[in-house]
Amino acid sequence: MQFCDECGSMMKAEGDRMVCTNADCGASIERDRDREADFVTTEEQSEDDVIESDEDANFEGKPKATDVRCEECGNEEAWYTLKQTASADEPPTRFFKCTECGHRWREYN
Repeated sequence: MQFCDECGSMMKAEGDRMVCTNADCGASIERDRDREADFVTTEEQSEDDVIESDEDANFEGKPKATDVRCEECGNEEAWYTLKQTASADEPPTRFFKCTECGHRWREYN
């Protein structure tokens, strides 16, 4: 992923140029094909790389925590996702879904 030097927005490839996605900026630069091997593009990103934190998210298949206890059923295993809900210097919030009963909760560190 490449970011615009002018405004900090993401850039996208258009032909032989990288173009800023911020319509108000309009910056573009020539693509550096030698550096592109260092970048991960959205075309190469799979759904396995995406972490859902929405309340309606399907948690199944996400990482599991075994250091928690569900208040509803007492199960000690839950899927979890992380989301930065406060400023960047604060720790992320962990969102859990019980693997047994489906109860959801969050944990602030």
